[in-house]
Amino acid sequence: MQRPPGRARPIRFVVPFAPGGSSEIVARSTAVELSKLLGTSVYVENKPGGAGNVAMAEVAAATDQHTLVLGHIGTLAVNPFIFDKLPYDPIKDLRPISLLAKVPSLYVVHPDLPAKNLKEFVALAKARPGQLNYGSAGNGSAGHLAFEYLKIAAGIFVLHVPYRGTGPQLTDLLAGRLQAAAVGAPAILQFIKAGKLRCIATGTAQRIALPDVPTVAEQGWPGFEMTQWYGLLAPANLAQPATDRLAAAAAKAMREPAALEGLNSDAAIAVGGTPGEFTAFIARERERWKPVIARAKVKPD
Repeated sequence: MQRPPGRARPIRFVVPFAPGGSSEIVARSTAVELSKLLGTSVYVENKPGGAGNVAMAEVAAATDQHTLVLGHIGTLAVNPFIFDKLPYDPIKDLRPISLLAKVPSLYVVHPDLPAKNLKEFVALAKARPGQLNYGSAGNGSAGHLAFEYLKIAAGIFVLHVPYRGTGPQLTDLLAGRLQAAAVGAPAILQFIKAGKLRCIATGTAQRIALPDVPTVAEQGWPGFEMTQWYGLLAPANLAQPATDRLAAAAAKAMREPAALEGLNSDAAIAVGGTPGEFTAFIARERERWKPVIARAKVKPD
C-alpha cells in the first residue's frame, strides 16, 4: 500500500457477495475515498460463493500486498460456527484494519401480506405456523441471522428460503414470491419509500430514516437490536507500514463528507475505527452470535 515512484499499483478490494446488497454500497463508497487518500486506484471486485468463504480464502492467501477484502458479520462471526472446516482462519489469516460501517436491518413484508406492523406479523405467524416464508441472501447471511433472532425473540415459526445474494432475493420479494425478509437498509429504502415493500420494524435501538416505523424493541421486545456491519481486512502478511497507512486512510475515509453523505442517505452508519477496536468488536460479535446460531440450528448451504 506504499506509494512507489511513478504510477501506483491499483488495489483490489474484494466483496464476497453478489452485487445489489448493502455490501456493495459500503464497499464502493469506501473505495472512492480510499482512492483519493492513498493516491492510487481502488477497485471493487464482487466474488460471491460459499457464504463468502471463497473470497475470504482467496484474499487470506494473497501475497501481492495490494488485495483487501470486505469483512462482514457472516464471514467473521457466523461462518466459524456453521462450517465444520473453513478454508481460511478468520483470526490468524486476516488482519482487521477498520470497522467501516454499521447497517440497520429493516424487517419488511410484501404489501399484499395483511400485516401493517410487527405485532400483526407475529400474530399472523402464530395463527399460521410454518405457512409464512422469509428470504435471505443465503444461510448464515446477516438477513438470515436477523430473522432467526426475531423468530427466537417472538416465538414464531416462519419458513426460511435462502438465495445466493441480496439481489436475487429482492427480485422475488418485490414480485410477491416471498412474503418477508430482513434486509440492510441501503438495499431496500428506495422500495419502501416507493410503496413496493412495507417496513414493519427496524432492528436499531432508535428510529432511523423511517421515523414513522417503530423499532422491534418499541413493539414489545425490549432490548432487541440487530444491525449488520462491514469492515476492511487485509491478508495477515501485509507489511506493517502498509497496514498503518491503510488503517489511517480507512478511518479518515469514513469521516469524509462525501462518504458520510452517501452512507447517511442510505441509513448506514459510518464508523471508521482502529485495527484494535475492530479486532475487539469481532471477538464480541462472535460471542454474541454463537448461542443464537446453535439455537437456530443455522447450517451452511
